[in-house]
Amino acid sequence: MRRISIALTLAVAAGGLGLSAVTAQAATAAPASLVQGPPFPYADCLKATAQKGESRAYGKWHCDQLVKKGWVKPAHR
Repeated sequence: MRRISIALTLAVAAGGLGLSAVTAQAATAAPASLVQGPPFPYADCLKATAQKGESRAYGKWHCDQLVKKGWVKPAHR
């Protein structure tokens, strides 16, 4: 009985290692140009706030808050 549990444990561990290797390959296969994430451009933030119906002043304030958090790149002034 103990041999079966050891064999089962080894089989599960080997299967998990194979799955993690495939996942790692898939993660590194994505080109860097497709990966989009923070920090986003300030102009894009302003466009997004306008699309959401925020006023220009509130949109600017909102984007400034996101700059402080690191989600948006600072505006070039």
